[in-house]
Amino acid sequence: MCFRPKAVKSPSPPPLAKAVVAFGAFNGARLVASSNDWRQIVASALDWEQAHASLWSSIDGLPAELRGKRPDGLAHSIWELVEHIRITQRDLLDFCVNPNYHEPKWPDDYWPPTPAPPSDAAWAKSLGDIRRDGVALAEFTRSDARDLTDKIPHGTGQTYLRTVLVAIDHNAYHVGQILDARRLLGTWNR
Repeated sequence: MCFRPKAVKSPSPPPLAKAVVAFGAFNGARLVASSNDWRQIVASALDWEQAHASLWSSIDGLPAELRGKRPDGLAHSIWELVEHIRITQRDLLDFCVNPNYHEPKWPDDYWPPTPAPPSDAAWAKSLGDIRRDGVALAEFTRSDARDLTDKIPHGTGQTYLRTVLVAIDHNAYHVGQILDARRLLGTWNR
């Protein structure tokens, strides 16, 4: 899967680094008090709006007739981006929690077959699934008994933490594309 980079061999971090790995605090900023603290910080990043718009604000007020329109100069419609976020977030969650995980085929299984949602119900279901899986990924990040810095047993060297960070980064990237699409469609004025 293109969203799970192969493991890179690097020196083992000192034992304290596991408690402060969240934001590079080991190199002098501040030490994070416990793994619960950094777990909360990482989990909150799944749906925050501090550095950029959230998915929810990026689609707020979007006219239904523009969900499937591909703006000139962009490869994807807003529907394609929303559905891709849903599919990929679900895949990353499944990769973390399902010991019988099966990797979908790239790119076919990661994008919807059409630029427009088949119905309003499909649009609503996709958004509901994104919210549900985002909550599940945040709960996994906050509360799962596994050490998030451990490698995922059925992976190729990826850690749980890296996979959660990929989900955060992936969603933020595509939300930015949604905003670009809305600007080009003339429906973003914030």
